[in-house]
Amino acid sequence: MKLLLWFLVVLLLAALWWWRQIPRPQPKETPPPGTWTVQDRLDQFGPDARKRWMRDFEAAGLSYPPSEVALLGFKDERQLEVQARSADGGFRFVRRIPVLGASGGPGPKLREGDKQVPEGLYRIESLNPNSRFHVSLRVNYPSPFDWEMAATEGRTEPGSDIMIHGGSASIGCLAIGDQAAEDVFTLAADTGLERIRVLLAPVDLRSRPRPSIPPEFPSWVPALYDRIESALQVYPPRE
Repeated sequence: MKLLLWFLVVLLLAALWWWRQIPRPQPKETPPPGTWTVQDRLDQFGPDARKRWMRDFEAAGLSYPPSEVALLGFKDERQLEVQARSADGGFRFVRRIPVLGASGGPGPKLREGDKQVPEGLYRIESLNPNSRFHVSLRVNYPSPFDWEMAATEGRTEPGSDIMIHGGSASIGCLAIGDQAAEDVFTLAADTGLERIRVLLAPVDLRSRPRPSIPPEFPSWVPALYDRIESALQVYPPRE
């Protein structure tokens, strides 16, 4: 009996030793703020953002992620409209997001420090997971058109660092709140930056007349508004 007891003890100790040798997955360490990658941010809030988008895309009759996205910013209405399309269809309205903070008034951005939100046709250059305003999407202002107009007028500092970001305050950018910024950040990452258009307009020119153009505005502003109005025609207004 004593020998059997010792045998069981040895067997138990051996099993315990063997169990401790089994490799186990280690918990993923959370990187400190300021060192997040885009994927870190998507791991943090992407699942909830995708659930919200899937509801909106289903209501619009679209699959998620879409083939292409358009972000339409209307300065006077203080709205960022999201439209999307599948590979074999036209654009459809998906969501309107209130702009909580912006600055300036009608008219394009011309120089650093003028506090104007740009107007024109743009793209998203990059995603910033470590923005001072939660997360942000960088707009490619100045665009080639902006640089061309600046050169004709001898302007060398047309401004930079135009973002769509979180928070509720901004100078020259569009602040849309943290959750909405997470949603648009996730949508952009899932769709691909090369398939995102950005259109920034003084007003929604699909349904409203263009604002009067003060005499001090550059002579090319009416032609810019013609381009914006023409580009807007492919995006159906919200029903």
